[in-house]
Amino acid sequence: MALVAGWAGSMALYELAVFDPSDPVLDPMWRQGITNSWGGWSITGGTVTNPAIWHWVYWDLEIFTDERTGKPSLDLPKIFGIHLFLSGVACFGFGAFHVTGLYGPGIWVSDPYGLTGRVQSVNPAWGVEGFDPFVPGGIASHHIAAGTLGILAGLFHLSVRPPQRLYKGLRMGNIETVLSSSIAAVFFAAFVVAGTMWYGSATTPIELFGPTRYQWDQGYFQQEIYRRIGAGLAENQSLSEAWSKIPEKLAFYDYIGNNPAKGDGDGIVRADVPFRRAESKYSVEQVGVTVEFYGGELNGVSYSDPATVKKYARRAQLGEIFELDRATLKSDGVFRSSPRGWFTFGHASFALLFFFGHIWHGARTLFRDVFAGIDPDLDAQVEFGTFQKLGDPTTRRQGTG
Repeated sequence: MALVAGWAGSMALYELAVFDPSDPVLDPMWRQGITNSWGGWSITGGTVTNPAIWHWVYWDLEIFTDERTGKPSLDLPKIFGIHLFLSGVACFGFGAFHVTGLYGPGIWVSDPYGLTGRVQSVNPAWGVEGFDPFVPGGIASHHIAAGTLGILAGLFHLSVRPPQRLYKGLRMGNIETVLSSSIAAVFFAAFVVAGTMWYGSATTPIELFGPTRYQWDQGYFQQEIYRRIGAGLAENQSLSEAWSKIPEKLAFYDYIGNNPAKGDGDGIVRADVPFRRAESKYSVEQVGVTVEFYGGELNGVSYSDPATVKKYARRAQLGEIFELDRATLKSDGVFRSSPRGWFTFGHASFALLFFFGHIWHGARTLFRDVFAGIDPDLDAQVEFGTFQKLGDPTTRRQGTG
């Protein structure tokens, strides 16, 4: 848990250092890079490989072994109780003070369309609504409840010693048991956050991490835009007035979502030119398609030139038309993946790795003698004269053993 908290905290500080807050609407946090930043900071391979090489070489460290007896010098059950108690205090404190704003800033809370997000205090939700992943109050109540349970369980393990049979059966004196059981908690948490990030939740607001692919698939923002346009027209507003009142943030979500028609780095957009355009009866040239603009800088402008119409038709596939800063970060305007995608992929991959690691190290510590090639019946089966048939324990001679 200390490793997870350390990585999360250090990465949060790193992201804060590289974050460019100049344009929170068209250049939000989730549109900025992960490894390279506007300030020249970067995460290079050496940051990861150098510590990995050191640990690969010096992995077999017997740092918790008594030199006189050769036995472990750590009281692992008591250490477990201490860590469980402290993590419970931290969990309870986060929910009761940080999230609620009692002694802290609160958390990021927004509306369903990611338009009004800000950091604010949250009241715990103790009813059934607390189990809704999109209710921020459940975050506070969950941490308070889980922290209380962790504190009580930690005190229990500090005051109660495990029975000898349980201690030996679960190999509690082996440090590899600690490794196996601890990464079980880590992979479970990794699977949970991978799901909440990919499908969306109150802990992963779209203003910070971007829209989910399901919001694009279901036309989530597009439907809200059409609803607002319809409401404006019902109030006798013109089409231009109705479109001009659409929040830029909402239109941007619809533009930059996980659009499968966005193409590649060469600017080639799928569904661009009709097949066999010379024979197409519905080409832009033959039909005489025109383009009209409502709202924005080009409000009221109309084009009928085929080349210009095609240019805006390509852009229309991507949603609203925005002028993006392409020079600073050499952006091409194509949205390939998102922090959601990378976060989910990374945590799902590590969760699977740690799951198999839990099985592997658990098997190693529970069946340590078998892994070492020691079988309880090994000496008896090969001892000369013990069995009438060598190696067959069913033919044991009388009076032996």
